[in-house]
Amino acid sequence: MAEVAVLGLGRMGSAMARRVAAAGHTVTVWNRTVSVAESLAESAPGRVVAATTAAEAVRGSGIVLSMLADGDITCAVLLDTDVTSVLRSATVVVDLATSGVAAAERLAAAIGATGATFVDAPVSGSVPAVEAGTLLVMASGPSAAIDEASDVLGSFARKILRVGDAGAGQAMKLAVNLVVHGLNASISESLVLAENAGITREDAYDVLQESVVGAPFVHYKRSAFLDPATPVAMSLELVLKDLRLITGYGDEINAPTSVTDAVRDAVQAAVTAGHGSEDMAALSRALGDPRLS
Repeated sequence: MAEVAVLGLGRMGSAMARRVAAAGHTVTVWNRTVSVAESLAESAPGRVVAATTAAEAVRGSGIVLSMLADGDITCAVLLDTDVTSVLRSATVVVDLATSGVAAAERLAAAIGATGATFVDAPVSGSVPAVEAGTLLVMASGPSAAIDEASDVLGSFARKILRVGDAGAGQAMKLAVNLVVHGLNASISESLVLAENAGITREDAYDVLQESVVGAPFVHYKRSAFLDPATPVAMSLELVLKDLRLITGYGDEINAPTSVTDAVRDAVQAAVTAGHGSEDMAALSRALGDPRLS
């Protein structure tokens, strides 16, 4: 069993920490809001320990899992001198968040310079997938390091696919999220069109699920599209962050993103209108907001 540090205890990070601990690994958790880490540790006595600093969590850990909000925050935490000074040559640092290609390349170089190894490994799936152990991990970096981390990652993932060197995982995640966010926008517009034609949202969603567009996303987001009280899985603010990364990277490598540009603009309008903290499925309700007209 491994000594594991988990940095970042949002919805995904907390669920991952619980799965890793349940698999028998020793887990030390850290979050900028210390009370969140303490609460998680209290919920799993003897299996999870709360640290007051990121460096304290990392010290002595063989596997470090990072699940922070964005690339800037991830770099600020992982490349803080207090953290890098306690990394060991045998430590594998795994970034599971959508941090962006530039951040992954920066982390790989800086962490590699300490003697430790960096693995860029964003995931596909949400909290229910973590809890079911069915996430997909798009790993990039040295094969040996990915293998070293695979037992821990297997606590919450059904499959780990290596896609290249560090940065390739982020590029692949952006490619996946391009489809996810485009599908989310398409479903939103579809529901508004159907409702404006006099079809109930529930009936329209039934048809979408049973039609050729009934992808897994359509099935597991049903509650979020039909019930505004469904807990937020991914906010529109985070969707906008992803879309900016996708279109920015597309511009950088000369890949066309005209459809995604339009989705980004629609999500930006929804966030500006005050829907940023709502679930991504709330785009289907935000489209009817007169402030977006």
